[in-house]
Amino acid sequence: MVKVYLSRKGVSFSEFNISIDADADAELRTLGRSTTPVTVIGDHQVVGYKPRDLQEALAAEGLV
Repeated sequence: MVKVYLSRKGVSFSEFNISIDADADAELRTLGRSTTPVTVIGDHQVVGYKPRDLQEALAAEGLV
């Protein structure tokens, strides 16, 4: 859902699969997280699919 949301907003993103990428898993844990999805937008972390939080983070970074 997060990927669809960002795509519809025209925001480019990178996706990392922690199931097959040990570095991505380590990075997730560095963020203090252990579940996905975690969307990092600037200094903002949005855990799960929360359109309002995603919109606020995008707006704070001047992306929408």
